[in-house]
Amino acid sequence: MTRFPIAAALVTVLLPAALFAQAHPNVAPGTPSPDPRVTLKAGITDAGQAAWNLRLVSNTPAPDPFRPATPGDFRYLGSDLAFARQYVFQGNFQGLQVWDASNPAQLKQVLALLCPGAQNDVSVYRNLLFVSVEDLGGRLDCGAQGVQERVSRDRIVGIRIFDITDIAKPKQITGVQTCRGSHTHTLVTDSRDTANVYIYVSGSGPVRPSDELAGCVGSAQDPKTAHFRIEVIKVPLAHPEQAAIVSSPRIFEQLTDPGRHPEAPEDVAAAAKVAAEARARGMYTGTMFGMEVVLPPGFVKPMLDSIVRARGGTGEPTAADSAALRPAIQGILDRMVAGPPGMAGRGPSQCHDITVYPAIRRAGGACGGYGLLLDISDPVNPRRIDAVADSNMGAWHSATFSNDGTKIMFTDEWGGGTAPRCRATDRKEWGANAIFTLEGDKMRFRSYYKLPAAQTANENCVAHNGSLIPVPGRDLMVQGWYQGGVSVLDWTDPAKPVEIAYFDRGPMDSTKMLFAGSWSAYWHNGLIYSSDLARGLDILELLPSQHVSENELAAAKLVKFEVLNVQSQPRLEWPASFVVARAYLDQLARSNGLATARIDAVRRALAAAEGQSGTARRTALTRLATELDTEASRSSDQAKVRALASVTRGLAGSR
Repeated sequence: MTRFPIAAALVTVLLPAALFAQAHPNVAPGTPSPDPRVTLKAGITDAGQAAWNLRLVSNTPAPDPFRPATPGDFRYLGSDLAFARQYVFQGNFQGLQVWDASNPAQLKQVLALLCPGAQNDVSVYRNLLFVSVEDLGGRLDCGAQGVQERVSRDRIVGIRIFDITDIAKPKQITGVQTCRGSHTHTLVTDSRDTANVYIYVSGSGPVRPSDELAGCVGSAQDPKTAHFRIEVIKVPLAHPEQAAIVSSPRIFEQLTDPGRHPEAPEDVAAAAKVAAEARARGMYTGTMFGMEVVLPPGFVKPMLDSIVRARGGTGEPTAADSAALRPAIQGILDRMVAGPPGMAGRGPSQCHDITVYPAIRRAGGACGGYGLLLDISDPVNPRRIDAVADSNMGAWHSATFSNDGTKIMFTDEWGGGTAPRCRATDRKEWGANAIFTLEGDKMRFRSYYKLPAAQTANENCVAHNGSLIPVPGRDLMVQGWYQGGVSVLDWTDPAKPVEIAYFDRGPMDSTKMLFAGSWSAYWHNGLIYSSDLARGLDILELLPSQHVSENELAAAKLVKFEVLNVQSQPRLEWPASFVVARAYLDQLARSNGLATARIDAVRRALAAAEGQSGTARRTALTRLATELDTEASRSSDQAKVRALASVTRGLAGSR
């Protein structure tokens, strides 16, 4: 989630949902029409639900320390997920939760650790837990009282490292301080360096004063500036207490500001109306990114207090103090947007998120106005090898590679995750996924994917975090869209991605915006886990349908990970199995890659071989694999036939 210091309440008029669906390029055959997601009842715990090809297994509300008195309170949002054995680690802006998911229908709470420090994104490696802290109120001792002083030795802004040998009683080993905190982080492993792991830190906070953390330089004109770089932390596994920053790669060099699209006209008009009403009540307003916004009291009060102090006064600001501030407000906002001197015209100052794919030694960085392709052959010194910009992308957020490494998808968190960006009036290219093919070390744009169901003006909705679903031979992904719910998409054809399953709830409130929805939706060992900002943790099951067969789902469930950190993307591999062969056959039937009669014959041959053993099975499968090799060149789906032949040959060699 991107945190903006100022937010405006926006209202829009929805077009008929049926027109939205008919015009949407990402709707698959068989999608329910009219879409039931459009008219769901609002509610916090009793909202209406709509599901297609997904089943809700369980919902587990957040425990007491993470339940706000006011629903939707930004300070209590659920954040990202990590997995180790049967445990699910769930971040929250107030701390950390751990669940035992041995029984997915009824989770057991293992830990509810109060430790404020948004966003508290998490990752796990062996007995170590890593947690991102960017909030300037984060304390080394996890105290809820926060840090108020400008400079304090009690503050932690960076990465907390816990020993979780006893998961129910984590011990904080150390905190690695960084100049701009850690909005997100990425765990990096290197098969050639098993003694260490590395953490790539993406921090978007203000630069800390150098008298709090030595070496932090705020000026963008200084060669040593804390802007325009990421941080790399080395963690010695034998001595994690010695974790430290070992490099600060400047992967944004020579990139210029690519610009961004304007806000939607209806939002600009609605914001102007709200601002006019606020001014009439004596509130302060200003213009940011082309849109007039109402400045919250918490933003204005420190400035008024400083005026009082400057004239040697005490107590509440006077009318004269207010009059002195009003003409200066716009200049203050302009400087906030422009950043410190030296920022104008330059490209990203930081990444929002980085996904590494160690198997191909590449990483995808979602960084300001760019999507980056990085070479991580040397994990200490990642190197930019390509960059793409797109004015339709408002806030490049995260990245996912296809399993074969030939495609990459970037998400766009237009509006920062706190705005309604899936309305029928919103452009389908904004707040969407952008899909690129990797051609050598160059990225080539192919298409966009956006949630096909219109959401209301009271639902924060935009593309957010997701992961691959391990169906062999296809690129399927599950993804969270905040109050747009959970969406499963097929992007095997990068030019024609389509939605093939979904789960959604109605808005938290039918009259106003309350933040909620799926922060991240990840496939792990056969199920989908969705971290909801306000409603806890959902577990979902993907069901067989015309778009995903029982054999494909069974093959997906063969892929198991002891530990999963989604931004540290693992290669998906399948054992030689009859169900994998049948999954490929189902795909060939769907694509007409082989004649129906031939597919039926291969099914019979596989069934017969499965009932055999020893030499008879080996001979039958070897013969079938040889036949398929020959037929591949005549197929309209040659790669799939060859994959089927390879699995069949693997079965012949297995015991």
